[in-house]
Amino acid sequence: MPGRDPFFSPPRHAGRGAALTLLFASVLVAGAASGSFNETLGASRAAARQTRTDGAGGPTAPAAARRQEVTRAAARAMADGTSPMEAAERAVSRSGDRWGAVYSPDEYEEFQEALDGEYTGVGLSAGRESDGRIEVTRVRSGSPAAAAGIRTGDLLRSVDGKRVDDRPVTEVVALLRGDAGGGGSQDATEGTRVSLGLQRGSHTWTRTLHRARLSTEDVTTRRVAGRTTVIRVAAFTKGSGDLVRAAVAGAPAGDGIVLDLRGNSGGLVTEAVSAASAFLDGGLVATYDVGGEQRALHARRGGDTTRPVVVLVDGGTMSAAELLTGALQDRCRAIVVGTRTFGKGSVQMPSRLPDGSVAELTVGHYRTPSGRGVDGRGITPDLEADEDVLARAGHVLSGLGRS
Repeated sequence: MPGRDPFFSPPRHAGRGAALTLLFASVLVAGAASGSFNETLGASRAAARQTRTDGAGGPTAPAAARRQEVTRAAARAMADGTSPMEAAERAVSRSGDRWGAVYSPDEYEEFQEALDGEYTGVGLSAGRESDGRIEVTRVRSGSPAAAAGIRTGDLLRSVDGKRVDDRPVTEVVALLRGDAGGGGSQDATEGTRVSLGLQRGSHTWTRTLHRARLSTEDVTTRRVAGRTTVIRVAAFTKGSGDLVRAAVAGAPAGDGIVLDLRGNSGGLVTEAVSAASAFLDGGLVATYDVGGEQRALHARRGGDTTRPVVVLVDGGTMSAAELLTGALQDRCRAIVVGTRTFGKGSVQMPSRLPDGSVAELTVGHYRTPSGRGVDGRGITPDLEADEDVLARAGHVLSGLGRS
């Protein structure tokens, strides 16, 4: 299988050299609805250009021809003294490639830390109130923000002297991280200082924090009533597959498993396959094609095949999360509960352009073990539910029985 994650292209500005993902921009879209974001998102620019949609669900020209045209356009622009990146973007737009995108070198590397399961920040999540003020919605335990005594519900009034009221929350996140492209004054590196203006009731104060390397906590586990272990996977970052496997192995005997993939918009395909291996004893997880060549992804042997499993999905379940869902559904290993998934099942590959920017173009599509295509279709749950989903999952587990 290829060294990068071939299935997930971000909407415009997110990436890493070996694996790009739709993850962060879709979280930005969800955050735009809820008004809450956290520092792992990085640049605010990702929200501005989520996807190019051509209405056809796929590219309209052969992959090799698209790649050559984009490269030629960038080379011509460089020779003419104009922007190769802008020329490449125009060529991608003309190609009809729904998921095609072009990234500057900095943009391409911006989410490398996050896909590795880490980011640099102070440990705050923020949301915008109806009056435009920015509220702290979460403080990560053990983070610089927690050590400084910042609490959920505090108001964030300024970052490095810049007022943040009425700013898009994504811009506030960029300031917290020190993302120069998002309006920050320095790079988001470990140990750099950031000054926060805060308010709690009528009390206002300023505190200087030092950014730190923090993990993204993309896999969390909790136990709920009814002998049920809920494993929530927010994204398939580095190591998340092993964390899922450990969570399944560590669940109390007799517990059913709820695998919550709602809002999970993808990540590293190797981690999704590793997560599938927690529930399967080897066998096919997905097939995909690259340039007409068929390839297959297989689970490891030795997974838990006895516990009843329910997978929760919604319209924010994408890419790697759809691959995992389709595998468990097709192989009759889980009941899928929720609403239809997003439908991102195309394969993108990166190309370095003459100025160092990177073009991502669609080269193929993947299918579930039974041969179902996901791109533009999504996965239909076995049981449709958009309210009290966790309770519905508990009822399903009760019907399935527990070991």
